[in-house]
Amino acid sequence: MSDAHFDLLGKKVWVAGHRGMVGSAIVRRLAHENCEIVTADRSQLDLRRQADVEQWLDRNKPDVIFLAAAKVGGILANATYPAEFLHDNLVIETNIIHGAFKSGVEKLLFLGSSCIYPKFAEQPIREESLLTGPLEPTNEWYAIAKIAGLKLAEAYQKQYGCSYISGMPTNLYGQGDNFDLNTSHVMPALIRKIHEAKIRGNPQVTIWGSGTPMREFLHVDDCADACIHLMKFYSGTQHVNIGSEREISIRDLALTICSIIGYDGELILDRTKPDGTPRKIMDSSKLRDLGWKPKVELEEGIESVYKWFLAQNP
Repeated sequence: MSDAHFDLLGKKVWVAGHRGMVGSAIVRRLAHENCEIVTADRSQLDLRRQADVEQWLDRNKPDVIFLAAAKVGGILANATYPAEFLHDNLVIETNIIHGAFKSGVEKLLFLGSSCIYPKFAEQPIREESLLTGPLEPTNEWYAIAKIAGLKLAEAYQKQYGCSYISGMPTNLYGQGDNFDLNTSHVMPALIRKIHEAKIRGNPQVTIWGSGTPMREFLHVDDCADACIHLMKFYSGTQHVNIGSEREISIRDLALTICSIIGYDGELILDRTKPDGTPRKIMDSSKLRDLGWKPKVELEEGIESVYKWFLAQNP
């Protein structure tokens, strides 16, 4: 449901997770909204400690919260640290959402992930597909935590009338991404692997899996813009998909990155490694109906993030 315009003008806005890729993009986007942005570094506030979060909220009294804080990572990280992915994300979202309720926050946006959906959900994935089948095992710990977060926001809205909403972004990439090959997602991992192969003169690059899985990617600046749009124009109980509605195979993505980086070596597919979900593209028509659409094309976005990567790794 769409509601009357929620004005951010003059509001005190807390971006939880402001150092992360999504949180920092939201901070950049909020600079155009004439609001007061507040943040808290890890040295100032441990989001896993309920009492500390509630005390911080009481002292700072934000009007609005963008909940972008989370422990994130790719397939390898999820498999290696299942306890941290479930525990840390559960307590962070619980502490902030409950703390927001106690301190009288006007509006909150919880950010989830497209991995909340069943592994074999009908494509494109609609919001109604949630909880209709088993999850993808390689990231179920993170997915379960994110499902709990969006349901918590929904519960506070239903029981207490809180204006707490949720957005579910597709695979994101952009400035501030994680390029550590042990914990990164597919886009930054491919950029780094292919860049290093070019620099070292390696004739081949190995990528995980068969290369056939289809994925959707959205630039993080588009995601931030969508989050601001939802904050202004949405107050429904159901979460809203945030996607580009363009899909590409992992192999074609790797070839696109090779072209942008200028690498002409051979791609080797390591079929002993997991593919994850065979296809994942979200139906974002609900968000489109609210008047939003992405602006950054995939090739343009990859070029910009590669430039940023080079600037960080001269």
